[in-house]
Amino acid sequence: MKKKYPILEFDESEKAVISPVNFIKPVPAPENCVICFFQEVIDDLRRNEGARVITVHKEEAGEHPLYEVTVKGKRLAVFHPGVGAPLAAALLEEIIVHGCSKIIACGGAGVLDREIASGKIMVPSEAIRDEGTSYHYLPPGREVSASPEAVEAIVTVLREHGCDFLLTKTWTTDAPYRETPSKVKLRREEGCLAVDMEAAAFFAVAKFRGVKFGSVFYAGDDVSGAEWDRRIWGKQHSIRRELFWLAAEACLKL
Repeated sequence: MKKKYPILEFDESEKAVISPVNFIKPVPAPENCVICFFQEVIDDLRRNEGARVITVHKEEAGEHPLYEVTVKGKRLAVFHPGVGAPLAAALLEEIIVHGCSKIIACGGAGVLDREIASGKIMVPSEAIRDEGTSYHYLPPGREVSASPEAVEAIVTVLREHGCDFLLTKTWTTDAPYRETPSKVKLRREEGCLAVDMEAAAFFAVAKFRGVKFGSVFYAGDDVSGAEWDRRIWGKQHSIRRELFWLAAEACLKL
């Protein structure tokens, strides 16, 4: 099993020393779940849509509540996964224990092409595995795919609403301060138009655990040039709210 590099030492065993099924008491959560990176949207769901906390997951940086909200008469789980692949993947593992099995994440992503307007919707069908977490769930490889059913549901909803979007690969990285021009060029050549920090890990965990998972982004900052163009993307609150509701509708189609 020992390889030249530890990251390549994948173990396919489902048994681990620490497993969420051994210490988390399941609650009757909805099978449909939206992972929402927009805290202000979650706050709005609590204030105006009757979202209630059904359980709370705790880690050193704080609490991550799992909410339930009713959308068009259907139950939907919602939670914020933090930022970065290791934490997000661990929290995904934990909500799967509660029965969430049809999951769509909505968030923002950087772009690798300055012609992609800020706010443009992007749907990642595959992710380049330039992070570490996915290598503990799948054998070493360059890419991992989203669940086809989830991608289809997202695309269907976007078309029904007349939304303009890009179906693309995303580059998942652990190191936003190491998005160098040469790496940006390489990822563009591989077909990536987006860069994020969690998708590859999410897709890998989903495959390993046998659940359906897809993601939808809106275009944020631009890293395609010699200098970073921030494009104040975190303040596009109307886009973020809209993207959540589109993700919710797609998730309930699964």
